[in-house]
Amino acid sequence: MIDLLIRGAAVITPEGQQRLDVAVQGDKIAALLEPNTPTEAKEVVDATGKHLLPGAIDIHFHVRAPAYPVRGTWESETRAAAAGGVTTVFEMPISKPCCATPEIFVNRREQGKREAVVNFALYGAPGMLRAELVQGMAAEGAIAYKIFTTDPVPNRLDEFEGLCVPEEWQQLRALELVKETGLVTVVHAESQPLMNHYTALVKATGRNDASTHGESRPPVVEALAISKIATLNDLVGTKLHIAHVTSKHALQTLRKWQGHQDISGETCPQYLLFTEQALADFGSYAKINPPLRTPSDIEALWEGIRDGSLISVTTDHSPFTVEEKERARADIWAAPPGAPGVEFLVPMMLDAAARGLVTLEQAVALISSNGAKRFGIYGRKGLIAKGADADLTLVDLQAKTVVDRAREFSQSRNTDYFFHGKTFQGRVVRTIVNGKTVFLDGEVLGKPGDGRFVRP
Repeated sequence: MIDLLIRGAAVITPEGQQRLDVAVQGDKIAALLEPNTPTEAKEVVDATGKHLLPGAIDIHFHVRAPAYPVRGTWESETRAAAAGGVTTVFEMPISKPCCATPEIFVNRREQGKREAVVNFALYGAPGMLRAELVQGMAAEGAIAYKIFTTDPVPNRLDEFEGLCVPEEWQQLRALELVKETGLVTVVHAESQPLMNHYTALVKATGRNDASTHGESRPPVVEALAISKIATLNDLVGTKLHIAHVTSKHALQTLRKWQGHQDISGETCPQYLLFTEQALADFGSYAKINPPLRTPSDIEALWEGIRDGSLISVTTDHSPFTVEEKERARADIWAAPPGAPGVEFLVPMMLDAAARGLVTLEQAVALISSNGAKRFGIYGRKGLIAKGADADLTLVDLQAKTVVDRAREFSQSRNTDYFFHGKTFQGRVVRTIVNGKTVFLDGEVLGKPGDGRFVRP
């Protein structure tokens, strides 16, 4: 007798969509069976008319724990992930202090083990530029490393110490150190000198309205930083991944290097759905870095998704409080950048498939399989196959997701001005993590500790 049998679903497998029964034993997929194969199970889920996907993997996610629990905690934000069909999150190193040493890494890992409802991996920050620290975090299980090519945020220096490497020599050294681990370097790519130039021009006008945010960080700021880091990487040859690509110019620059070195890119739902008009509409609630762009940039990003230039759609889930956003609503320069979104990655991509922007199989690759492959966990995660981890997302393509922030699970729900009021075609019905149902029909059933630490 097996633990769980999911009957009658259209299953998205590496070979394509198939009508199968999926048997789960413990935390693994035990078998893929022909429909209605006689099987005894402790629990049977009738998934007729629904689709079973490999659990979504959000490769760009922020909790910041143990810092700022008022914004969100491991428990609150991974409950939100579970509600959104996300079974694994990759937590970025911004915290207080920044995750730049093995000791800090271990503390964050152990806290995640105690509190996370879904699986999690941790990035390290290599910007202290010390080999023993970078190697130490790799030994403790870092999934990858993250750098910013910008200065640290004023008044948040300890959160970014070891993460920000604005000087070219620092970037080069960070690439060299990460190369020795065999892991990926993920880059927040914006050119600090050019950003300084544009910011000075805008501030000289005395303006502080929302539109100044985009004017101070135009697409060339992003494109130049991508070109610089890729040029440096020609000397090193490490695996490079560009975070949250936002613009046609940045995408064109990324494409120039693809085929010449091991470089990939991602984008996020907010850049695929919203233009700079959202800043005028929502003010500080729509401030994110890099900024929102134009309709032509959105069109270019979708084309980059379809042609494979961008391998992943990920959320950059970044919770803040209403008080923090409201304090800066009249001064966009002072507003903290970031917004929640992990609950709507899967519905948004199901909706994109329903609208013909991508196929369902492409959507699954973009939110699960491709990230698993890029970061060295494919085979265990990112696919439905015998022996793989039983991380599964059951969805109903005929149902709709109607977003009401009052019903969201993120602690930062009231700052959700992006998704509130939107309707997506497709709905997450059940989320299974390590063989256990952690979300079912609108209710989070998972408990702290259900999530496990994921290493490459």
